[in-house]
Amino acid sequence: MFTKLELQRYNRQILLPEFGISAQEELKKAKVLIIGAGGLGCPMLQYLAVAGVGKIGLIDDDVVDISNLHRQILYSEKDIGRKKVEVAAEKLAILNPYVEITPYPARLTTENANSIFLQYDIIVDGSDNFPTRYLVDAVCATLKKPLVFGSIFKFEGQLSVFHYQGA
Repeated sequence: MFTKLELQRYNRQILLPEFGISAQEELKKAKVLIIGAGGLGCPMLQYLAVAGVGKIGLIDDDVVDISNLHRQILYSEKDIGRKKVEVAAEKLAILNPYVEITPYPARLTTENANSIFLQYDIIVDGSDNFPTRYLVDAVCATLKKPLVFGSIFKFEGQLSVFHYQGA
């Protein structure tokens, strides 16, 4: 299931007795959708990609702005004015060429949410507005998709998991 280079890449986490090759295989099969490519989305995307999550979707309709650069660590001044999801997909492909990245350069809406969410096992909400958060929760509840929710306000953060059915 893994190439020789993939085994070398993931060697340190595979060696962990609590993790092993079977957990790495599960990561490779996993399909995760990230909503928002901003202050939360950037580090989530980077960690999921380097860990070896097999398919990562990313939805955001924003472009990189100079005011993003101090906290949205995937971007640089060269990226200003470009769509965040396109820049993120390019940079994640460099970080880990074994991960499939699917960018959705759009706003999440009631019209597109179901069709996008159905393609993924886990939905991760890093959005920064209440209408999107409510939409994500409603669609995840309807589709019985686990929702990982994160938010940041000033110097505090929150993380919760909703709609998890267990394995």
